Amino acid sequence: MVQSLKTIKRPIDLELKIFEQRFREDMRSHVPLLDKITYYIVQRKGKQVRPMFVFLSAKLFGEANDASFHAASLVELLHTATLVHDDVVNDSTESRSFFSLKPSWKNKIAIIVGDYLLQKGFLIALQNKRFQLLEIVSIAVKEMSEGALYSIEKSRKFNFSEKDYFEIVRLKTASLISAACAVGAASTSDDVLIIEKMKSFGEKIGTAFQIRDELFDYGINPKGKPLGIDLKAKEMSLPLVYALENSTPEEKRNIINLIKREEKVKEIITFVKNKGGLDYAQKVMNQLRADAMKILHSLPASEARTSLEDLVDYVIERKK
Repeated sequence: MVQSLKTIKRPIDLELKIFEQRFREDMRSHVPLLDKITYYIVQRKGKQVRPMFVFLSAKLFGEANDASFHAASLVELLHTATLVHDDVVNDSTESRSFFSLKPSWKNKIAIIVGDYLLQKGFLIALQNKRFQLLEIVSIAVKEMSEGALYSIEKSRKFNFSEKDYFEIVRLKTASLISAACAVGAASTSDDVLIIEKMKSFGEKIGTAFQIRDELFDYGINPKGKPLGIDLKAKEMSLPLVYALENSTPEEKRNIINLIKREEKVKEIITFVKNKGGLDYAQKVMNQLRADAMKILHSLPASEARTSLEDLVDYVIERKK
């Protein structure tokens, strides 16, 4: 049975409450407009999944400390900055996962706010001499940008392979959760092998998280985003990549033309289902979960480990 977030948070309940207070302080600015916008951002915060990964990863190897709080702030500021920038890049007035600044403050200000949040995170790390944490997160920022550009390049030509797909997801999506787990571990452990192990754990969960999100687009527990939103945006997904790789040249041409023309989304979804794309994606997602659990089970049993296992299940089994 999938545990509630309230249950999962128990080992780090105090840390999350302190983090929320510190994060509010970190977001303050003496510029009135910026302070107004950052207040709006704080008010609309999500489920704090990434800070949860940071603190639970930290508590696997010791008690959370100042470095753990700096790591959580760094990750959450980066995550928020990417959400603000993504709304501009995707030209959206409404985001299924967060919000869009554009209706109230327009793209120019949204880009500046995203930049501010990113630099605020880096400044926290530098001022507190958290150079290792900064390096881990900076690599994630670089990889996310590379992944986004790689995806745009491949989407224009519709020449995705499964190998391309996994590399893009690793860079664009999984790198942030991977960094969250790595900085959490690095805040309480100096063991390079442990930090790398947690980075690998986060990468697997981040990839599985992306696949779950894609499955929503095909009507699997469609309580979150609208059906077919990724297809309409011409974004490639594992179910679609698999279906196209297992099609005849004629079938492939027909489906790609429908995607380019943004036509007959239901027909495309039926095609993907009939080609086994959804079954294959679910199989890969479950294997990633099993691989992540194997990493966790190589670590000593603890309350934090149990909560991390439950958080993995929550991420994979979420309904929206």
